[in-house]
Amino acid sequence: MPGKKRACPATAVLFAGGKSSRMGEDKSLLPFGGYTTLSEYQYRRLEKLFGKVYISSKSDKFDFNVALIPDRYEESSPLVALLSTFETIDASECFILSVDAPFVDESVIERLCRAASGRRYDAIVAESPQGIEPLCGIYRRSITPLAAASLAEGNHKLLSLLKRAETLFVPFEEESPFENLNHPHEYKKALRRSGL
Repeated sequence: MPGKKRACPATAVLFAGGKSSRMGEDKSLLPFGGYTTLSEYQYRRLEKLFGKVYISSKSDKFDFNVALIPDRYEESSPLVALLSTFETIDASECFILSVDAPFVDESVIERLCRAASGRRYDAIVAESPQGIEPLCGIYRRSITPLAAASLAEGNHKLLSLLKRAETLFVPFEEESPFENLNHPHEYKKALRRSGL
């Protein structure tokens, strides 16, 4: 495990600040995997792989002890979370994961880390059969000027940012690790898949 930690960034950030409008309630606070919230389930998984784990959110809504990165801008978007991350902590690179992707496992993370090793990209991001997965990847501080420019332009789409930046897209053959829990039926399916 120590070797694995060296290959990956020292820091991981879980993005949990979304509005969850399609779910109808805050999905980051839904029970999952034997934990009272999906956020804690994800946080505990990442703790085993990274030296430091943060959660990015608009507010501290969590019922467990967590290092929080609050959004520094009024808007709500992953772009805001990304900028806030690099403006708050001094990490040179971070593994970023969306809270609603509970099936991104250690093998996916390790593959991204291997792809990133020794290469000068602004971002190293997963690409599944359903498309680019911007909230599963390694982001480096070098992307912040472009991210700030995108925010100033009012363009919050991470896909646009990744296409402007020096990005390595890492292809994966399977869709299942990247399933997102956006709707109630997807949450129920994920509970069945996890055996709950």
